[in-house]
Amino acid sequence: MTGARIEHLVTSGTFSLDGDTWEVENNVWIIGDDAEVIVIDPAHDASAVADAVGGRHLTAIVCTHAHDDHVGAAPALADLTGAPVLLHPDDLPLWKLTHPDRAPDGELAHGQLITAGGAELTVLHTPGHAPGAVCLYAPRLGTLFSGDTLFQGGPGATGRSYSDYRTIIASIRDRLLVLPRQTVVHTGHGGSTTIGAEKARLPGQVTP
Repeated sequence: MTGARIEHLVTSGTFSLDGDTWEVENNVWIIGDDAEVIVIDPAHDASAVADAVGGRHLTAIVCTHAHDDHVGAAPALADLTGAPVLLHPDDLPLWKLTHPDRAPDGELAHGQLITAGGAELTVLHTPGHAPGAVCLYAPRLGTLFSGDTLFQGGPGATGRSYSDYRTIIASIRDRLLVLPRQTVVHTGHGGSTTIGAEKARLPGQVTP
């Protein structure tokens, strides 16, 4: 059995795209043990995330997608900790809107395994909310970290640039709803859910 655990931090700030700005609260997920951890989506406040990591070794800063509320603090957290920022390359156009002079340190790819502190997370490329959106599946923890792809109540938003409804539905159908129904889904905003609950809520044509 893994000794890894999941820690949760909520940070507040703004999300801007297509000329509009919204106030948002983001979920930051820290996965690992007392020695080393991974951070998923270090939103808004690099210092708060670094404080939550504490003296542990941060092996990777994983960005589920490159909207500014999810990646705005990523370079600052990298500077504080020395950890690499990882992003799927299909989201580089979005990343450059926020960080034109600083590239991510590494790429995420579908099927890639990321490990730290007894945790093993598999990268699932789930485009739709953004072209390079990914989810992280941790089967030993019975958990999916869904970013903004899947929420309690359905798919992430697809009404802005770089997003597409049919694509996100295909991603959810083909790569998320096939996971065990009891899998807990920790989202990028708001409350958690399960694969089974969202499978029941989504339209019939989405079900595998």
